[in-house]
Amino acid sequence: MKINEGSLDRTLRVIAGLILLALGLLHVIGGVWVWVAVIFGAILLVTGLIGFCPLYTLLKINTARK
Repeated sequence: MKINEGSLDRTLRVIAGLILLALGLLHVIGGVWVWVAVIFGAILLVTGLIGFCPLYTLLKINTARK
């Protein structure tokens, strides 16, 4: 597993993930959107924290400095 996210990418993912998790867990949104927000928020948070995105690997995207 090689880091494929740059620092800006990682920062934005962590912020977006925390916002989505908060929206879902605090029930600011309702219905099925709660689960959508929690799942995508968790994915963004984890990928932002570890610096690796499997989808980037499949699409051959690398925002990390070389």
